[in-house]
Amino acid sequence: MSVSPFATPSRLASALHTVRHATGVVITVYFRPDHDPDAGYALVADTVAMYLHEVAHPAALCLSVDGPGPGVAVARRIAATTGVRVVEGEVNRGKFAALALGMRDLLQNPALAYFAAVDQDGDHFANDLLNFIRAAEHVREQTGNDRVVVMGNRLSRHRPLGFLRAEQEELANRILFDALTYHAAVTGAPLRLQYLTTQDALPDFHAGYKVFSRPSAHAVFDHEPPLLDLPPNAALRHAIEAVMTVEAHLDGAILAAVNRRTFDEQPISLFAALNRARLHADLILWPCLRLGVPPHFVAQWLDNHLPALLLGTLAPQGQAELVAIRDLVLRDLGLDPDQAPPPFRRPRFV
Repeated sequence: MSVSPFATPSRLASALHTVRHATGVVITVYFRPDHDPDAGYALVADTVAMYLHEVAHPAALCLSVDGPGPGVAVARRIAATTGVRVVEGEVNRGKFAALALGMRDLLQNPALAYFAAVDQDGDHFANDLLNFIRAAEHVREQTGNDRVVVMGNRLSRHRPLGFLRAEQEELANRILFDALTYHAAVTGAPLRLQYLTTQDALPDFHAGYKVFSRPSAHAVFDHEPPLLDLPPNAALRHAIEAVMTVEAHLDGAILAAVNRRTFDEQPISLFAALNRARLHADLILWPCLRLGVPPHFVAQWLDNHLPALLLGTLAPQGQAELVAIRDLVLRDLGLDPDQAPPPFRRPRFV
């Protein structure tokens, strides 16, 4: 009876060693001024404890605080008792800026080969990290490419996000996939999806749990992402996951996915306080502009996908949410929503 080459002890032992001794983790930290500091401490402390169970050296964990506020005291308090690293942004600029600050700090450690991006809310489970590393090593071994990004594919998006936000994120995922396909066609570089879509046709691009190989981490985080004539919030606070995915892809990274667990309900969500339409419009605008998609293509993609979303069957509230996103995207692309065809044109029968 043959033994699968993917389960040999040597490969497993190597991956375990890589997790323990060659993987860094950046946990972004931000709490609003009115947030209970004790609750914030408990949340971040639990997240840190999970990852300290997986990595051998506390200095491989970095708490990156997004500007002044309660998060600073929380991070310093945890670091004082655990030995994890802390970096602090001078101002609150958004999650991407905090991630970049933490990544640049950990990239100074030459012993680290992989770098995980993790949220503070405890929803990115540390015991999934081994599978991320095994997937990355598998890709590197099969392709010879040391540029790899592994995305944590949520088995359900509606459960942790709720129906509204999951549907809005689905729209952004669909159009990001369209934009990557368009870019592949015009550049002559076909998309490599064999490590990404074996189970789901649509990748979970906007999931927050990602692992980068060292070259891809440098490509994504060594410089500020282009703002593309959009407000800074678009790249640094809203379209964060699209920025990381697209910049790594443009640098030649192979995208892979690992299915992971998530909470049935997130314990805390900073996105809930943001303008929903603006947030999801930016999730669409930034990657389309970065990948050079003409406005009329984006307009047609919106027409393609809006009728397919279940949110559109909730009339008028659900349709109004989607139309608000569509109108913002069209306006920012220089198109007049009032002159565009009405949305939700669909076939008569299903």
